[in-house]
Amino acid sequence: MTKGQIEDVITKRAIKFYFDTIGTGPEKAKTYIVEDMLIVRLKGNLLPIEQKLLSSSKGVHLVKNIRQNLHKVTIEEVSKLIKEITGQDVISAHSDVSTKTGEVIEIFILNNNYQKILEKTNP
Repeated sequence: MTKGQIEDVITKRAIKFYFDTIGTGPEKAKTYIVEDMLIVRLKGNLLPIEQKLLSSSKGVHLVKNIRQNLHKVTIEEVSKLIKEITGQDVISAHSDVSTKTGEVIEIFILNNNYQKILEKTNP
């Protein structure tokens, strides 16, 4: 598969994962392979309870905390999904949510420069 095809597969699987896991998913999503990183950008992904929490003074902190914990409990399964698609191990993962836009950015660091591997197999 080409880099673009793999990015598309990861995006579709991420959307399905969110719908299956938390019952809602992003309005838009895009995946980027950059050297040893997979960057997954999910737009419009706040849960109704998160939107409600943001109207309180402590809402931003609470929403960030919810998302950090959601990331912790799902990272093992997402890492398996990434390995299944790419053949690469995830050695670390980072996630953040914008409480203004609802956009979520997830960055997965792989054990190899996957972009270079794809360039060699698809010149």
